[in-house]
Amino acid sequence: MFHRRILIAAAAACAAPAFAQAPWPTRPVRLILPDAPGSGNDTTARLIAPLLEAALGQPFVPDNRGGAGGRIGVEAAFRAAPDGTNFLLGNAGSNGINAAIYRDLPYDLTNAFDPVALLVVGPNALVVNTQVLPVSDVAGLIAAIKARPGQLNYASGGVGSSAHMSMELFKNQAGLDIQHVPYRGTPQLAQAVISGEAPVAFANLVNVMPYIARGEMKLLAVSTLQRHPDLPEVPTVSESGLPGFETVAWNGILAPKGTPEAIRQKLWETLVALRDNATLQDRVRLLGGTYVASTPAEFQARIEADIAKWKRLAEAANIEAH
Repeated sequence: MFHRRILIAAAAACAAPAFAQAPWPTRPVRLILPDAPGSGNDTTARLIAPLLEAALGQPFVPDNRGGAGGRIGVEAAFRAAPDGTNFLLGNAGSNGINAAIYRDLPYDLTNAFDPVALLVVGPNALVVNTQVLPVSDVAGLIAAIKARPGQLNYASGGVGSSAHMSMELFKNQAGLDIQHVPYRGTPQLAQAVISGEAPVAFANLVNVMPYIARGEMKLLAVSTLQRHPDLPEVPTVSESGLPGFETVAWNGILAPKGTPEAIRQKLWETLVALRDNATLQDRVRLLGGTYVASTPAEFQARIEADIAKWKRLAEAANIEAH
């Protein structure tokens, strides 16, 4: 009987989760960001990194790898060791749109990574420099652009970014002729709008709220089908003359393929626990987003739906990046 108890105990130990046998993390963890400093992804990373360190006992270090519409950062994560020390904080552009506009990606965004959690969702904001375009609503903006076909620029944070494709969808539905000027990231996009170099743009609301609050640009509408709960006076694009118009900004954590399931599960559980952090929720909401910490399956469904949507637009508008 004594020997039988030993065998049962040994079998139970073998069945224990991998992270119980080998605690994780035991080294600093890198959060690869396919964005420039100051972007919405960067803001999210710097909000959650200290909270993850406090919960898990190791530093979570944001690593900005901006450029090429997010390709540089995503490829760095794709090639990173799947050992629990590397994760990608991807977004709607880098991990959704790029699948629609690039033909030479060295990875398939539908299955190149294991989703951990969709973290923050929010609307894109349609913003304008009213010194250049003195308009007060979406209808006025459409009329102003139509009055100057091909003469105006719009800014984006790079080819294939959420800002780029949101405006292409807007152009497509409104029948506009306006030129795309891509910048390296959202901070540069904002400065282009403020200076008047490219006086109109879509941008993640989280990224442009400070400029809107200072009166440096005007918020005309949000891109979601419902109004933002903290901005009830701001209409949606859909209700402003383009029925059904919708784009959603998001970011989330993905693991390089092959990262042990036990590690992904532990990180997911930690991210879910942060839903109860009122300070985090408030800070994200003040920036225009909502912290959701979805299931991996929900995140995968969001990625696949976005890829399908943007592929349809890319084909209809003949959009391709190189």
